[in-house]
Amino acid sequence: MITKTCKRAAAALFLLLAVLIAAPAPSSFDFVLLGDRTGSAQPGIYERIWQAAAAEKPEFVVSAGDLIEGGVDATAESEWRKFEQMLAPYRKFPFYTAPGNHDIWSSVSEQLFRKYAGHPPHYGFDYKQVHFTVLDNSRSDQLSEEELHFLEQDLQAHAGQPVKFILSHRPSWLIDAAVGNSMSPLHQLAKKYSVKYVLAGHIHQMLHVDLDGVSYVSLPSAGGHLRLSGQYEDGWFFAHTVAHVHGAAVDFEIRELGGRITSLKDWGMLGLLKPAGATSILGR
Repeated sequence: MITKTCKRAAAALFLLLAVLIAAPAPSSFDFVLLGDRTGSAQPGIYERIWQAAAAEKPEFVVSAGDLIEGGVDATAESEWRKFEQMLAPYRKFPFYTAPGNHDIWSSVSEQLFRKYAGHPPHYGFDYKQVHFTVLDNSRSDQLSEEELHFLEQDLQAHAGQPVKFILSHRPSWLIDAAVGNSMSPLHQLAKKYSVKYVLAGHIHQMLHVDLDGVSYVSLPSAGGHLRLSGQYEDGWFFAHTVAHVHGAAVDFEIRELGGRITSLKDWGMLGLLKPAGATSILGR
């Protein structure tokens, strides 16, 4: 005879199996990150970067900003229209951007950014288990109190998202991350809400540092001129970055326009951590 205990155990096992069968598998997808297009844009580079990025068939594309050269209210809209024409073949990919200092410098340019980017200067968005908070430091090297307040509100509202990114154009965190300052307001918020990745552009150089489990990343240029040494090993090169998301894990491939592929762990605050021949070349 089947006892009540056996019946309860069987019922519990059945319920567990039903939950496991119904539970969705961890979602996997790719998206692309782009650095600056402008800042003395190099002819044809951004177009080639987009061709390479589109070949990855990403779910969406995220830019660190500086999409136009800007600086002059009277000519800004014509620059945005030219950018729109260039981007037209790739509009099937949802496109999100932070405002760069070449995109917003005045009230007129801010209105044009809103019109052509389709977003306010700061905003958040979700894709499956990923959440992005996009901040506006287009007119200051530092994040204002307003931006930090928006950041906390946005992260609090999306605290349940397993994977969180913070994106701004300028790397306002650069010095704090380089010296290991874990008390900065940005870092404290990142830690409080389990943000794993803080991204920026602006300096056109590939840099990376981990601090208390938060990865700070300066994205390589997507067309803006290469400064200082211009050497690959120092982080000066044109590239797009593919983010492979699987559940709560994210792997990055930094894909140089010349063909070299590295991962995030290959880079530090002073450039490439290993000789080029010893990097983690990812065969995909």
